[in-house]
Amino acid sequence: MDLNEHCSPKHDPAAASHLENLKEDADRATQYCINLLKQYDHPSYILTTFLPPRLRPACLAIRAFNLELARIPDASSSAPVRSMRYQFWRDTITSTFAHKPVAQPVAVLLSSVLSSRSNHETIETYNPSPTLSKSRFLRLITTREKYSANAPYPTLTSLESYAENTYSTLLYLTLSALPLHSLTADHIASHIGKAAGIVAVLRGIPLLAFPPPPNHHSNTSSLGGTLDTKRVQQGVVTLPLDIMAECNLKEENVLRYGADAPGLKDAVFKVATRASDHLITARQMLRNVKEGGDVGHGFEHEGEEGYEYEERIQTENGSNTMSGGGNGKSAQQKMEVEKAFGVFMPAVPTALWLQRLEKADFDIFKEGLRTRDWRLPWKAWVAYRRRMF
Repeated sequence: MDLNEHCSPKHDPAAASHLENLKEDADRATQYCINLLKQYDHPSYILTTFLPPRLRPACLAIRAFNLELARIPDASSSAPVRSMRYQFWRDTITSTFAHKPVAQPVAVLLSSVLSSRSNHETIETYNPSPTLSKSRFLRLITTREKYSANAPYPTLTSLESYAENTYSTLLYLTLSALPLHSLTADHIASHIGKAAGIVAVLRGIPLLAFPPPPNHHSNTSSLGGTLDTKRVQQGVVTLPLDIMAECNLKEENVLRYGADAPGLKDAVFKVATRASDHLITARQMLRNVKEGGDVGHGFEHEGEEGYEYEERIQTENGSNTMSGGGNGKSAQQKMEVEKAFGVFMPAVPTALWLQRLEKADFDIFKEGLRTRDWRLPWKAWVAYRRRMF
């Protein structure tokens, strides 16, 4: 008798029961994450439809993790308490990657994803050892904590850096769960994430300038942050300070006059234009790759920690070779963006919101800008079918 067969779960009631319990825990954790996205990040919930089924648990865990971090400022107005909560998530990520998750739904689902990936035997040969990156989860925590008090961004560049370390990082993590470790895909995702992050900050401006009563979290904001107790009465404006200076916009005027503050529309226009530029760049890069060309410019983060790439080309027989350029590299890039397109889909709601902002003449306080866009499911389906956002 085969000893391994004898000891397998189907011959071991205790092992079978343990596996069943793990599955039930993962199912409950999945439902928790789905409900979290439905309530606080509905566009991401809609867009999971366009991901491969095997990728959805990872995407749910990653997006729910982001929401848990984003909601910490709402849970406490005390800086020390917020710091403790962020430390809890650092410890949770560390223990989860050590296969010792705490009894928290996001950690349970993430642990299930990591366990299934460690046992996965069909990883593409051209993509060596793809895996979710612990350092990127920790980077997300650090960045969220840094901006948890909603201090203004010193410059537009610092706002882009925030978006890179949050929204772009969410896309990098999702790509790595495919699995896909690609310079081209990450480069496109970087621009999409920066656009999405800038839009998230713009969407949150009315709620931060005129915050709702304490302990009442809005389900229409993708920021998830409010204020310190000392600042609740006066609010805060999170537009980049250099842009405010260029437009002669003063925070006190926004808090006094709201949408009628002199220079506000000009400042919003400048920031929104930068988000739009990132989407235009990502769109052009996608076109270039589909037409067999190069993306058009270098990836600014290539070579930094966490952005190391070793380009390989998958041959017809499944082996891989180092990329040497030419037609092989072009075909490889096409294959990578095709595989990654579902992860690029956040570009769709980002573009739709920027269109609505333009239609509102860049009046950031228009009520319609804080409601769900009923067109998203249809527009997302069209974009996915055409493979162009």
